[in-house]
Amino acid sequence: MKNILISGLNGFVGYNLQSFLNEYNSYKIIGFSRKDSSYQFKSIDVVVHLAGKSHDLKNKTNFNDYYNSNFLLTKRMYDDFLNSDARTFIFISSVKAVADYSDTDLDEKCVPNPISDYGKTKLLAEEYLLKNIPSNKNLYILRPCMIYGPRNKGNLNLLINLINKKIPWILGSYNNKRSFCSINNLCFVIKHLIDSKTILNGIYNISDDNSISTNDLIKLISNALNINILILNMPKVIINGLALIGDRISYFPLNSDRLLKLTQSFIVSNQKIKRSLDLEEMPVKINDGLKNLFITKN
Repeated sequence: MKNILISGLNGFVGYNLQSFLNEYNSYKIIGFSRKDSSYQFKSIDVVVHLAGKSHDLKNKTNFNDYYNSNFLLTKRMYDDFLNSDARTFIFISSVKAVADYSDTDLDEKCVPNPISDYGKTKLLAEEYLLKNIPSNKNLYILRPCMIYGPRNKGNLNLLINLINKKIPWILGSYNNKRSFCSINNLCFVIKHLIDSKTILNGIYNISDDNSISTNDLIKLISNALNINILILNMPKVIINGLALIGDRISYFPLNSDRLLKLTQSFIVSNQKIKRSLDLEEMPVKINDGLKNLFITKN
């Protein structure tokens, strides 16, 4: 049985990862505590570092908060890992460490150019880890795109709430493609990395196999919930004006950052991780995964 130390165990990814691994009888899950942390690495085989400050869509988080949670905590955990007998360190970073938007396939060869403080601090953490990889240890940096699944928060919940209230979708004039990542696909990859003796160290993007437009996502949600939603092609100049209002009023449902997240393209390639795992396709298909999520939330 392998002893797995997981930070952020009570968060969205941590909750689902623990449930996923508990389906097997091969792992003992140990939650990481920030108090007196170094002793926790004794008799640990694998460290999965999930904890950190997530992207704040309301822009209320300052750089220092991101820096302390996303860089300093990661540095502290990795230093403890290096001084322990643990063999594998898995860090959950983000595609935001590379770019905030991309209309072409974003792969691991792309030169990082993060815009947000969230992305910049994730990249700082990645760079620190990559500077020191001992020959007798494994380091895997995972860059998932937008993750969805049980207990997820963020823009998907916003879309579900809008549709449940039968509010017309006013962003129909935007044409985009976005990649998503099923939490089950992410957990599937993490399990393989926990068990692997052959996968090379490095950075891996994690996403479902196909991308989907936000307009098609709205249709998929509404069909799953059996709700007819009107999709309007409202002029973009009006939408941009509404987003500016949201930048000034925190409780307003739309702001500039959220508008970009909902309408800009962000296509992420998962070919490297599939080659490493010898997979033709990810276990969960995007339409099935999203549909099951929306049905469950209903």
